[in-house]
Formats: sequence, C-alpha cells, structure tokens
Amino acid sequence: MKVALLGYAQAGKRTLFRLLTGRQVPASRKETESLEGCARVRDVRVDTLTAMVKPQKTRYAEVMYVLCPDVQMGISDRPWLDEARRCELICLLVREFKSDAVYHPAGSVDAVRDRANLDAELVLADLELVEKRLERIGKEKRAGQTPEQALEERLLMACKAELEEGRRLAGLTMEPHEQKALRNLGLLTLKPVLWAYNVDEDRVQDAGLDPLTVSCRIEQEIMDLESPQERADYLATLGLKSSGVDRMNHAVYDALGLMSFYTQGEDEVRAWTIRKESTAPVAAGRIHSDMERGFIRAEVIRYDDFVAAGSESAVKAAGKVQLKGKDYVIQDGDICMFLFNV
Repeated sequence: MKVALLGYAQAGKRTLFRLLTGRQVPASRKETESLEGCARVRDVRVDTLTAMVKPQKTRYAEVMYVLCPDVQMGISDRPWLDEARRCELICLLVREFKSDAVYHPAGSVDAVRDRANLDAELVLADLELVEKRLERIGKEKRAGQTPEQALEERLLMACKAELEEGRRLAGLTMEPHEQKALRNLGLLTLKPVLWAYNVDEDRVQDAGLDPLTVSCRIEQEIMDLESPQERADYLATLGLKSSGVDRMNHAVYDALGLMSFYTQGEDEVRAWTIRKESTAPVAAGRIHSDMERGFIRAEVIRYDDFVAAGSESAVKAAGKVQLKGKDYVIQDGDICMFLFNV
C-alpha cells in the first residue's frame, strides 16, 4: 500500500513526510527524485493488547508514503507523474498557512485556487495519457482488433469525453471487468484522493478528517516532546484528541477502505491490514500465503471481549472464542488465530 504525497512547492510536503515516516529528506535529493518512507499507524488497541499480554515485540500497521517531486504550475513535464501512478492513493497537500518568510509559487496563498488547479493537473495528466493510448490503439487495430482491444477503446473514449469536461473518472460507472481493463494505465482520477490542508497554528482546533487539516509547525512541536504523556497533555491544551499525523494515517485507511485485525501472544502483538469485507482465508493470507491456501478455520475473539476478560485464558473460560469457517467476514478489531494444513 503506497500513498503518493503531492502538492506545490512550499506546501509543507517534506516536513509532513518527515513527521509521518521519521525519515529525513537528504539535502542532496534532486527535484525530480521521489523518496519512500514507512509510517506506523498508531493504534490504541495495539497499545492496550501490548499492556495486557506483555509480548517481546509490538508491531503496528504501516503505511508507505512516497514523497513525489513538486507539482509545477503550467509545466508540461511532470516528474511526479510516474511515481504517483504506481500508488494506490493520491494525497494532495494544499497550503493554507500564511507566512511572509515562506514564498508561494503563485505569489499568494489561496487554498481554493490551489485545490482547483491541482485537481485540473490530475485531469489533464489523465487526458494526455488516454489520448496517447487511443492513438496507439488506432495504429494497432489496422491489423485487426481483438475483443479486449475493442473494449479498451470503448472505455477510453468514454474516459476522454469525461476528462475533456474537466471531470474526474471516479464518477464513471464501470463494471468490474471494465475497471480491470483500465487498471494497468494507472489513471490518477480513478484512484481515491485524500485532500489535506496545512493550516496556521490558530486553526489547528478545526482539525478533522473531512477535509483533513494539519499544522506542520504544531506537529513538529508535538514530535519534539519526549514522553507520550507530555504529548497527550499538549494535545489536550490544543483541544485535540490526536495528532495530525495520526489523523492522517487513519484518514488514509478510511480512503482506501482498510481496517485492522490482530494477532497476539507472548512473542508478538501485531496489527494486520486488510480491506473491509475480507474473508477469513484472505486475512490468513496476509500473514502467510500457506495459511490461505491450506485454511481450515479461524479462532476469533472480539477485542472488547478480550479486554473485558483480561487474558486469553479468561476469554476461553468464558466461552467467548468463536470458531469461524472460510465464509466468515473479518470484523474490524477481531483477534484471530488461523488453523491451516498444507
């Protein structure tokens, strides 16, 4: 799972990337280079299970962020484009903070304008790709056209009409087999998009998920505090329940339709990422492909039942362990153990 971090210069992308991943952006990084970093998705359920089980290791779910080159206004060359197409989610960071010390490429701070222009950049990039692909198909079909090529051409013509009207392709209704026919193109406006606003410190209380607002300056101050309690106290003085970094990671989960299930034991407490509506064998396959291939059943404990009982043995004594088969749909927060044979 990769998230493309996009936006104009001086929007705060590098700072946000560093705060999310803990990875410094090298001074030697070229303007056309992308940079990847992994962010831990902090989860109170993982913390609670860790405190109860006291495992040797704890592992949170993770999100891979890709810091892409700056989007530049009015420039046909797009060094950010190829990397963004390889990501599952596009996160567009819009500058809304004002500072005389930080220039804006357009000469002034206008979040509404910048959002509209960034959206137009994605639409234009897709339109150019669709037109090039249609041109190639036109040449290929001179020697005869397969049903697959005919389907792709029909879909691309519908995409072209939509994009020429300045509309995102996410609004098009397509059957699963039609979506599959276009998947390899990596069209940006078919991908889920998360808009994030880098705001002034006095607006941090407006923080939410829709739209997502963060203050990179406040986030840096939170990160500079050493203890979790100090961070919690500082957040409380700001009227916040969680940091912008944590809210962003959870917003990514929501945008991609993801959730977590858990495994626990003396060796490790761990959160695993799956798509909502995933069945038990699919979840087992996240741990190891053999578990999905040889799936027999799942032993499932509800998180709330585990916490209420206080331990795995107490949950079992209370008869709260559920045995589930291959059709069981994993629920957010399930604690699972999978039985398999290969």
